[in-house]
Amino acid sequence: MKNYFRLLLPTFLILTCFSCEKIDDFLGDGGSDDDQPTDDTPVIATVDFSSINTFPVDGEDSAEISAYDPHTERLFVTNGALDEVTVFDISDINAPSRIGSINCPTPGSPNSVAVSDGMLAVAISSPNGRENGFVEFFDTTTLNEIGIVQVGVLPDMVAFTPNGEYALTANEGEPNDDYTIDPVGSVSIIKISSMEVTTLGFEGFNSQEEELEARGFRVFGPGADLASDVEPEFLTISNDGTKAWVTLQENNGVAVVNLSTMQIESILPLGFKDYSLPGNEIDPSNEDGRTELRSVPVFGIYQPDAIAYYSVNGMDYVVTANEGDARDYDGFSEEERMADLIFDETVFPDAEILQLDENLGRLQSTTTLGDTDGDGDFDQLYNYGARSFSIWSGQGQLVYDSGNDIAEITLQLTPDAFNGGDNRSDDKGAEPEAVSILQIGERQILFVGLERNNQVLVYDISNPSFPEFIQILATDGDVGPEGVLPIAAEDSPTGKDLLVVSNEVSGTVTIYENN
Repeated sequence: MKNYFRLLLPTFLILTCFSCEKIDDFLGDGGSDDDQPTDDTPVIATVDFSSINTFPVDGEDSAEISAYDPHTERLFVTNGALDEVTVFDISDINAPSRIGSINCPTPGSPNSVAVSDGMLAVAISSPNGRENGFVEFFDTTTLNEIGIVQVGVLPDMVAFTPNGEYALTANEGEPNDDYTIDPVGSVSIIKISSMEVTTLGFEGFNSQEEELEARGFRVFGPGADLASDVEPEFLTISNDGTKAWVTLQENNGVAVVNLSTMQIESILPLGFKDYSLPGNEIDPSNEDGRTELRSVPVFGIYQPDAIAYYSVNGMDYVVTANEGDARDYDGFSEEERMADLIFDETVFPDAEILQLDENLGRLQSTTTLGDTDGDGDFDQLYNYGARSFSIWSGQGQLVYDSGNDIAEITLQLTPDAFNGGDNRSDDKGAEPEAVSILQIGERQILFVGLERNNQVLVYDISNPSFPEFIQILATDGDVGPEGVLPIAAEDSPTGKDLLVVSNEVSGTVTIYENN
């Protein structure tokens, strides 16, 4: 039985934000005094978020990633519509006020923001995206510039180490549309005290390409070696600030950076997910006239976007949002519908039926995997992403994958939102894109942003092997949750835990509060 049944009553108990009501409140107090907590009984922190306020920024692309400064109680939001960082005072979360903006002197677009001890870091890509980018630092009170440094090509994410000593960027290094220029992907490490930058490339792993590919890593750009093919997307840092984990989304891997030695110490291939196994079923078609999950002879490519670190009993864990992403450029595209592939007739004797639109025909696939014997037809089938979140050990062992829970939960509780109204079943499903973690009491709480469902799922992941679903958060009008930013109660303007969701498509920000 699925984990969420242990926490949910039937759907008639679902509240406005699909929150799980306390079961005791519904059933009444039928227990004896012996059932009441004693002084020795640990108090389990309540997790029950509800929407407090939604406010607009500047329309589409104006609310992608947010960062919060507890000293000034200000929220900094990347605003791609105006190529600025928009600043809000959220000291009153019921009435946030727009107090200004930061127009970075460096030409380009702000991609990401982070805050540490009164300092704001803004990652900025170059205007053409194929030259080195920058990180600019600002005072969160005066909004004055503190400094600027050059980093690698297309810094897509910036984060501070917990002690604020360093800032790191994941530099994606995407090719141009003609695929004639493909800059190397890299990770930049900025020492804040001196503004000294160390940029780490992946050239040292070129000799390991064959071995990594055998374990599910992908190097497939035309004429590319590993160093130019990798595209760092997102990063997370250990609590002690000694290691970072960086998603290499298109490549289906995670890089581990040793911040003590300033070296990329390993690449962790993530392998593939078998959708034919029980618990991994998917809805593969948006044109079958129904929403149901089926076992299909297809593999999912994890390809995580966001990643978040946490620790349990001294062990390192990272959580990935397995969104999936394809390369689709004028100069090179790997995308193809399965109806247009040539299936190996020995492996798939029922190919003609499988390739109907109501079966696998509509499912997006890659032409770079699956022809295992090189004869021009496909012996294995692959789809982008894994329609799940996963918990991995710090060394890359899979501890837990949510299987088809995201699909089953949303199909049961919010059927109209399932796979974006079933419109995305043939692509990557709900597209889990964002993940973040907040410790509430002794509980480790995970937030998973679903880009196509316009929802955030909340889980307790205190036991990495047995996560428990808690609730779904959604607000009418929010489209495309890109950033999920938790704010701990001790830093919050209300004294309660908050979750700030930045919605890229609708250009709105919603604040949820833990009751």
